[in-house]
Amino acid sequence: MQKRGMEPMDWENIFAVARISASGLSAERLRMEVIANNLANAFSTRSLGGGPYRRKDVVFEAVLGQRLGRPQMEGVRVAGIEDDMSDFQRVYQPGHPDADNEGYVLYPNVILPLEMVNLLTASRAYEANLKVLQTFRQMMEQALILLRG
Repeated sequence: MQKRGMEPMDWENIFAVARISASGLSAERLRMEVIANNLANAFSTRSLGGGPYRRKDVVFEAVLGQRLGRPQMEGVRVAGIEDDMSDFQRVYQPGHPDADNEGYVLYPNVILPLEMVNLLTASRAYEANLKVLQTFRQMMEQALILLRG
């Protein structure tokens, strides 16, 4: 039953919060996996492509939709995983099997403190999205209790 002056309930708008948070969870999970891969390969001087491992970065993009002729946020998605093209670290280790003629070894462009900060921010963003979903669920449960009551 609808009261005068009230719009009918738009279930798509109600669940948009859950969709947006779920997309954030998925994107941040992938970001944490890529960071973990960077950390695991921080000292890999050989890769399948030849040379040292090259650090990877996740690129996000906003997902926009149209509703009533206006752009509306619908979430986030991973636009891609890109190689970080910064210089490799050059370390003097003449006894290393991958040393060049001058005794230098090229190590990955992974900077451990930077990766740890990135992991922390990805983890916090994941937790924030999870908290939004938990709060949304609690609000929906309360709304159902009120509607029954």
